[in-house]
Formats: sequence, C-alpha cells, structure tokens
Amino acid sequence: MFNFNSIKAVLFDLDGVLYIGQQPMDGAIEAVAKIRKAGIAVRFVTNTSTLSLLALQKKLNDLGFNIVPEEIMSAPQATIQYLKKQPNPVCKLLLADDVKKDFACFDQSETAANCVVIGDIGNRWSYELLNEVFHCLVNGAQLIAIHKNRFWQTETGLQMDIGAFVTGLEYASNTKAMLMGKPSQHFFNMAVDALRLKPSEVMMIGDDIDADVGGAQDAGLHGILVKTGKYRETYTRLSAVEPDATIASIADLPALLGGLSISAHS
Repeated sequence: MFNFNSIKAVLFDLDGVLYIGQQPMDGAIEAVAKIRKAGIAVRFVTNTSTLSLLALQKKLNDLGFNIVPEEIMSAPQATIQYLKKQPNPVCKLLLADDVKKDFACFDQSETAANCVVIGDIGNRWSYELLNEVFHCLVNGAQLIAIHKNRFWQTETGLQMDIGAFVTGLEYASNTKAMLMGKPSQHFFNMAVDALRLKPSEVMMIGDDIDADVGGAQDAGLHGILVKTGKYRETYTRLSAVEPDATIASIADLPALLGGLSISAHS
C-alpha cells in the first residue's frame, strides 16, 4: 500500500465514477469538493468522444461539479494536440457532430484523408463505412483511435464500445492504431506534465481496471478502482492488474485520503 500523504493530484474518470448518464453518483459532488478543500489538485480525464470540451464542461457543471475547461483532459483534446504536431493533416473524422466542432481547424476529406480519426458515432457504424475507412488505410492513411474501450456503462446497462471496430480495422488493413486516450501512457504523461508533478504524486480513480487503473500504473501513477459503473467482479478477477486500492464508490475517496490535512498541499 502506498503512502496516500504523497498524493498532490487526483485524476477522476467521468462515466461510471462521477455520474451515469444525467445522474451524479451518490456523494460524488461532495467528494470532489472535500479533495479540493484539502489543497489537492483535481483533473477530470475521460475517453468520452461524444461531447465537445465546452459541452463536457457544461454537463459537469449542470450536474453540480464546479470546474473550468482547463481542468478537463479528454481523449479528443489529446488527439487535437497530436494532430497539430503533424505536417499538413487531412482528416476523415468518425466523430459525434458536437466533437467535430473542436476539430474545425483541420482540413477534412472523406476520400483523400491522410489521418482517420475514430471516436464514438453510436449506431452509424455499417459495413459500408468500415470499408470506406479500410480503403483509406490501405492507401496510407494513419489510423488514430480516440480510445479502444471494450464496453461502457449506460443508464440501461453495458453497451459495446468502439474497441472492436478499431481492432477489426487494424486487422483488415494490417496496421496499428495510434491510441490517444486511456490506457495510453502518452495520455497520462500529458496529464502529469500539465500538473507539473511527478507521476508518483498523482492518483487515478476509475471503474475500468485495465484502461483507468492499469494504464495509470503503467505510466507510474497510482490506480484506484471503484466498484461502480462498468465494474464487474468477474472481469476484475480475470485482469492481471492489481489496484493500489479498491473502494465501493467515489464517496469513499475522501476517507481513503483521510490522512491529509486541509493545508497539506496548499
């Protein structure tokens, strides 16, 4: 067990940890407020690719979390930073319409793209669309995946996520996707660098033992698993990842960090 007194920042996953759909988790708003009061930095990190940065901030604030855009680190925003470093990217965007707003600064093409960006597009997947992407890839376009999540928690239960589509495209085109979100070490490194902290001073809390906890640990952070959202005991037992701690819900996090005084990191 690591020393919780060394923690100077907490990275919060969103879906399944702070809320599900339009409903905050019991005690989530209070837990975040208590951690802020202890002088610990908070960041909200997510693979969600259905909401633009401003829409994501609005949703969190409408739910009762008082945050600013600079505290959000999303996989789409990491993708934008990556694309800005590429020479003349021309993008084919498989993204929700709201998220596409954040990518308006890039040239786009449906047939002559050199970068294919894949995120959440709901039920728009079809064989025809997969084949369009396949042809882009075999003609040399780079495959960029916002994430490769297997499934996610919705208000009606678990739902298949985009990971299977990304994996199928990788297999068919004999290429490897550039992964932008969790569990990419690059993603976690960006979060730590922005905080100007050491990885060992940062803790990630999430409901995905592989992407959240395992990804954080691989990048040198500490990983805390919550038994809400997509958490399933059977799936967790099969994982090779061993969380630094497991708690019933986000409401229990302040107690886990109970050794911190209010002025410890102010």
